Amino acid sequence: MRYRNLLLFCALAAAWGSAFMAIKAGLGEPGNPAYFFDAPVLFAAVRYDIAGILMLGYAAWAVDRWRPRGRSEWLLVAVGAVFLIAGYHALLFIGERGTTSAAAAVIVSLSPVLTTAFARALLPQERLTVVGLVGMVLGLVGVAILARPDPANLVGSRFEALVFGATLCFALGSVLTRRLDTDLPIETMEAWSMVGGAALMHALSVGLGESVSGLPPLRATVALVYLAVVASAAGFLIYFDLLERLGPIEINLVSYVAPVFAAVAGFLFLQEVIDGPTVLGFLVILVGFLLIKRREIRAELNRHL
Repeated sequence: MRYRNLLLFCALAAAWGSAFMAIKAGLGEPGNPAYFFDAPVLFAAVRYDIAGILMLGYAAWAVDRWRPRGRSEWLLVAVGAVFLIAGYHALLFIGERGTTSAAAAVIVSLSPVLTTAFARALLPQERLTVVGLVGMVLGLVGVAILARPDPANLVGSRFEALVFGATLCFALGSVLTRRLDTDLPIETMEAWSMVGGAALMHALSVGLGESVSGLPPLRATVALVYLAVVASAAGFLIYFDLLERLGPIEINLVSYVAPVFAAVAGFLFLQEVIDGPTVLGFLVILVGFLLIKRREIRAELNRHL
């Protein structure tokens, strides 16, 4: 059983880590734009069109209630659609146009740290200790190391800032969904959030005047299918299974393994360079996470020893 959990954990980290490479493959970069470079939000929307349909089908098959009921459950879905799907992915896809797969994955790995910070602020039963505060500051320092903001050229670091904004959206959405205590199955919540988030991103894409012409080339098509089927639909199914088996503390660690797969995939498929600040930023963020979650991690280790 433990080996099964380990294999699934590595598969999830690989799927979510390599997703950053797939996003980059569909977008390209300013000097070498790909098919979706001028329509990053549309790219994200189509990804969740496909993933949402797949997840709705799975929810209808796997759980008793495939559709939300009542205002509180639809509010939960709305929070997921706005923050976890639309806000997070719109900013992430726009930001990845100007930063590497590994750098984006490292910034997103700050999500558990920011989630804890929002929880301390919005959930009265949560409190941030001095050590936890140090951990949160270290997480932010790690992002600063990675982004290397230059006051004389703030435009150069705007892409990392957008990815950081995406991470803030995801962290805030995670805490808000915890406040909305309902009996809605998580599979149903995710499925409808994907569908709603995709609709919001389509509206945003139209508002931004995004457009693409012609059929996407093979590389962009493969990236889109991989993101929708492997990283989104299959990835979340593995996540649900591991969440039940491992609990939220251990599953959070996937955020710190995913950047390794993102860096390797970016190097192998896109020839991206893994530089020193990226590695250093990741290590500082990881230390911040360990400080914030030290008690929970210690409890988990004692439980398995």
